Amino acid sequence: MKRSTLTATILATSILAACSAQQPLTKKFDYQSEKPKLSNPLEVPPDLTTPQTQNKYNIPSTAAASRTENVTTNKNSSIAIQQLNNIQMERAGTQRWLLVKSSSPQQLWPTLKAFWQDNGFVIKSEEPELGIMETDWAENRAKLPNDGLRKLLETVGLGSVYSTGERDRFRIRLEKSQDGTEVYFSHQGMEEVYASQDKSSTVWQPRAADPGLEAELLGRFMIRLGLTEEKARDQVQQSLTAANKPLDPIIDGQLVINDSFDRAWRRVGLALDRVGLVVSDRDRSQGVYFVKPAKNETEKNEGGGFWSSLAFWKSADGKAAKPSEQEYRVLLQEKTQGSTKVAIQDKQGNTLSDPFTQAALKRLQTELQ
Repeated sequence: MKRSTLTATILATSILAACSAQQPLTKKFDYQSEKPKLSNPLEVPPDLTTPQTQNKYNIPSTAAASRTENVTTNKNSSIAIQQLNNIQMERAGTQRWLLVKSSSPQQLWPTLKAFWQDNGFVIKSEEPELGIMETDWAENRAKLPNDGLRKLLETVGLGSVYSTGERDRFRIRLEKSQDGTEVYFSHQGMEEVYASQDKSSTVWQPRAADPGLEAELLGRFMIRLGLTEEKARDQVQQSLTAANKPLDPIIDGQLVINDSFDRAWRRVGLALDRVGLVVSDRDRSQGVYFVKPAKNETEKNEGGGFWSSLAFWKSADGKAAKPSEQEYRVLLQEKTQGSTKVAIQDKQGNTLSDPFTQAALKRLQTELQ
């Protein structure tokens, strides 16, 4: 049953609306990862398969000299990172990421993990060798009204009676570049809604990714790395004012991105995180992401569920263009200067054009706007 009262929901919505108009890095966060008791529990992606990691941080052949650089993990890396001031936020469309110069993924990893834990998140899975981390679902209880009744209930251990009806989680990815390390945060959200007009039961359904929330947390991570709050706020503000761009076209079954390979690689990687395709490995020197749909998206699930509702290949009539393979290759190739083509292939490297592939390309096209 939905635990939040109508009054609490209205007040929480008002607070959220007010926060959206605030300056960057001023939103209130109070995340708690207590798992809600749901009649229709959330299904989570399966554990990632053991990948081949020898090329995990390679960069394209145009910078082969940089690939031979050996970076030794510093036991005191967290202290060294605090002294950095060469951190910048970059943006393309609704996507944002950080470039932390002169730092390796190995150096950033302990600070990154501590950052999420200090912000109230439980780390659900982590693969340092791949540079991938995922948090568990958490509720931002700062959105709840801070009234006397809530304080009383929390005093007697019944604070969970109040709920925002929303949960968030994040997928974090580190990518080695020529200048340092790129840091990506991708948001996934869900919300509790009434399942019937009589409001006797509820279900959880996905809600849209929140680029503003991603930017807010990226900004806070910049401060954690040693950037001043003023400089971090300025960079986040600048990223919020970037102009929208037209959709990249899909031509002959391939998505044509009007960007160089380096920039397209960053953007496609973040888009894959958002659309629910699990990146099990990547080889930047070859321009390949190895992906697979989350297990519960490819299996028949009469009861619905969170991941099944994210099945982007389903048509409006409910028919599913199911994947023909469990694993895919997303290949990026820079055809001309400033133009990169994206193709989806099977495990053998054959370019696909089935309904699932077409649906996947359209989702990527939307995320890359």
